[in-house]
Formats: sequence, C-alpha cells, structure tokens
Amino acid sequence: MVALVANAALLALDILAWRRRWLPVAIPVFAAALGLGGDLAGLWSPFGAMQVLAWGLFLHLPLVLLSRRRWLLAAALAIVAVDAFVVEPRAVELSTTRVEGPPLRIALVTDIQTDDVGEYERHVLDLVRAAAPDLILFAGDYVQVSDPGEYRRQAHLLATALGDLDATLGAFAVRGDVEPGDWSAVFAGTQVARVDDTRTLELREGLHLTLLGVEDSMSRHARIPDTDGFHVVVGHRPDYALGAPPADLLLAGHVHGGQVRLPGLGPLLTLSAVPRAWAVGLTDLPSGGQLYVSRGIGMERLDAPRLRFWCRPELSIIDVGPGVLASAGG
Repeated sequence: MVALVANAALLALDILAWRRRWLPVAIPVFAAALGLGGDLAGLWSPFGAMQVLAWGLFLHLPLVLLSRRRWLLAAALAIVAVDAFVVEPRAVELSTTRVEGPPLRIALVTDIQTDDVGEYERHVLDLVRAAAPDLILFAGDYVQVSDPGEYRRQAHLLATALGDLDATLGAFAVRGDVEPGDWSAVFAGTQVARVDDTRTLELREGLHLTLLGVEDSMSRHARIPDTDGFHVVVGHRPDYALGAPPADLLLAGHVHGGQVRLPGLGPLLTLSAVPRAWAVGLTDLPSGGQLYVSRGIGMERLDAPRLRFWCRPELSIIDVGPGVLASAGG
C-alpha cells in the first residue's frame, strides 16, 4: 500500500515536471517525496523502501529527465532497468571453481527463492543434472510466499521439478531463513535428504560433510567437529566462517551476491556479518580453508524489488582435485 501511494504521488510530480512553469518546484519536491516514500516504506519493511526507491529511479526519474530533454540520461536509466528487471534475473551462469583436495564434483544450489516455479527453475535443475556432480548441496531459501496454501502449491511444483535428481554421494538440503516451520513439502518424494539440525556425515573414507542448521550458519560459535581427511561444510549463511571452523571447504548462499553490484565497489548490501570481500565467490580464509559463497539462483521476493544488476544468478559447480590451483568462478 505504501508503495502504491508513493508511486501515485511521484506520478503527480511527473506530470508537474512536464508543465515547465512548475519545474523548479517539481524537482525538489520529487526528491523529497521519493525520500519520504522510502522512509515510510522502510517503517513497514526495509525491502519496501528499496521497492519505492527502485520505482523512483527507474520509472519516475526518467520521465522527469525526458521533460528536460535529457534523452541520453533517460535512455541510460531505461537500459539499466531492462537489464536489471528483465535480462539478468533469468540469465543464470554456470560457474566452475577449482580447489585442491581429493577428486570430487559438487553442485551448490542456493537461494532458488521462487514464488512461481516454472521453466526457469526447471532449466536450472536440468543444468545440475547435466553437470553430473558427485554431491549435490542445497543451501536454503527455496520458496518465498506468504500465503500457506500458495506455499504448499509452489513447494509441490518445485518437488515435482526436482524429480529423481540425485548424485553418487547423495543430495542434501539445509534450511534457509525464508522457510516456514514445516518446509518438508519442498523435497517430499525426492531423493534429497532434508536436514534441519546440524549433523556431520562420513560420505566415504576420508570425506566428511557437515550440514548446518540455519541458526548455526548465522553463528561464529557453531559446533563443527575436527575430522580426518577432507571436510566440507554447508550452511545457508556464510557468517559461520567467522568462527574459523576446522574444515577445508565452507559453502554458503544467502547474500545473493548483493543482487546489485557496482563495478569497483562490489555488492551494495549483503545482509551478512562477513566482510564484503567474502560475500561473493571463493575466499582463502586467514585461519585456513576456503569459503565459497554463491550468488544464488533466485531473488528476494515479497516487498523487495525484483532485480539483479551486475550480479547474474549462479549455479555453482565446485571441482575438487589434487594439485589444482584455486580459482573463483563468481
């Protein structure tokens, strides 16, 4: 509702801007209304404030610029808007990252975070199948809708798309922070093992996997055992990496790469305690081991603006092998 009211007010100011005699008044009022709309939406939801600001930047500001015949600036904003709202959100990148260790191919699928399961999600899962991983890890945030009935419907559609997806060492899913109390419907009838609480498994001799509960993934005090051989840890949030856990490869999602990145600056917002330099791709940790944070498949939903800029969605394939040089794919 706040977004609708803010858009109506901004549209009225767009009209005033086209009446030249009102232009000196319209532009500062436009800026004030945009800021006020963002502040009011922020009282309701921080993502609501971002939505108001996105509408103002990519729709109303170009209209004001056109009233002043600033064609190039208006066109530039329009091009960015088409890329951010139409092109990038479905331009999934299949990234490959190589790290040193025993031979192992991991598919890291994070933040599907959909409210309308369809062709895009099925395409991503087909890419997982084509990659033929030894191990498939789902790192949380699968369906994001507020209505319980619609959640069940979308969860069923996603489970159907997953079908018999599996890997030789198994497929495992940890909980994200958009999941409701009962999120079992997402993986019902599939080969994916759903994990709520932290546990450590021995997948084969010399290879251990720790799956973190969502609260442990937020904590630098997560209890992660010290194991022999190669140890992989996966959690929804990357914050647990701050606790210097005794593992070789740490995996996470949650930050979406920021969804909006600027050249030279990186992600504008990560919603994570880790340094911004850790929030995307592969990082050699000071304590040893490596952290990989995927940009994820989907986007923030509900009140948030549906956009990605300079931050394509990512299906992460991690190839572990002896004597290879680490290289970030994101």
